[in-house]
Amino acid sequence: MTTVEYDFDPELAAAIPVLPVLDVSDLPAARATLTELRDQLPAPDETGVTVTEVRVPGPEGAPDVPLRIYRPDVPAGPVGIYDVHGGGFIMGDLDGSHAANVAIARSVGAVLVTVDYRLAPEHRFPAGLEDCYAGLVWFAEHAEEYGVDPDRIAIHGISAGGGLCAALALLARDRGGPAIAFQYLGVPEVDDRLETPSMRAFTDTPIWNRPNAVVSWDSYLGEGVRGTNEVSPYAAPARATDLAGLPPAYVSVMAFDPLRDEGIAYALALQAAGVPVELHLFPGTFHGSSLIEDATISKREAAERVAVLRQALDLPRGD
Repeated sequence: MTTVEYDFDPELAAAIPVLPVLDVSDLPAARATLTELRDQLPAPDETGVTVTEVRVPGPEGAPDVPLRIYRPDVPAGPVGIYDVHGGGFIMGDLDGSHAANVAIARSVGAVLVTVDYRLAPEHRFPAGLEDCYAGLVWFAEHAEEYGVDPDRIAIHGISAGGGLCAALALLARDRGGPAIAFQYLGVPEVDDRLETPSMRAFTDTPIWNRPNAVVSWDSYLGEGVRGTNEVSPYAAPARATDLAGLPPAYVSVMAFDPLRDEGIAYALALQAAGVPVELHLFPGTFHGSSLIEDATISKREAAERVAVLRQALDLPRGD
């Protein structure tokens, strides 16, 4: 991997050599790499946030679904955020997103619930999505117990989590399920066809690249399904032909991310369907570059997330 071919932000480029190399063709090793990286980081300061866990009924015939709940000591309003972690449908857990969720709950002033959904390839589509839906239904039904208005819950996901949130919005609309006030889709993974210019071009970018995307979708859908007419829009929301009536959305994309163009296309499709949408392309970035928290562009991204969520949930802007 080299930075010569890509016009990365200088602060990000300087940190690339120390980033983990993620090759999901060896999935056990990739999962171990993420765990090792997490274990090297200091435990987050949970001051001002109370963290608890529950297990809630899963989809019919499936195990219960673990949820982790973050309650700010001083909520900014009766609002909630339902978070779905990333990891290409094949990695990630509650601990991997813990530090970020503490920060979001505290900074936004919202009760945040995050879901530990089943991962592929051990559990292929629709297992993970149905787990996410079951958790969302539980949160909406129990919202008032946590001081949350069930009509003021936003969904929030990054990468595969963004793709799952896009699918959740479709599923909730079509099933007449929980009201979703807003969908925050960070660098969403929404298109199994892998045909966009950025997906074809970015074969060796840091963290995520076309080879990893191939493994991700084949693991999630099953071998030989990706790119065929058998793929459900609930698996790959870019395939949805009717986006009308979905919640307002924010979509972020990174300049040198293979997922860039599918995120842009999905945002434009939402807009064409009459859905209020904000799209932000962060220059000089790559998938997962926000791991380099001290970079100026990463700080901008983090601050914008808080501002977007607070505005979407009709909260004061804060500091």
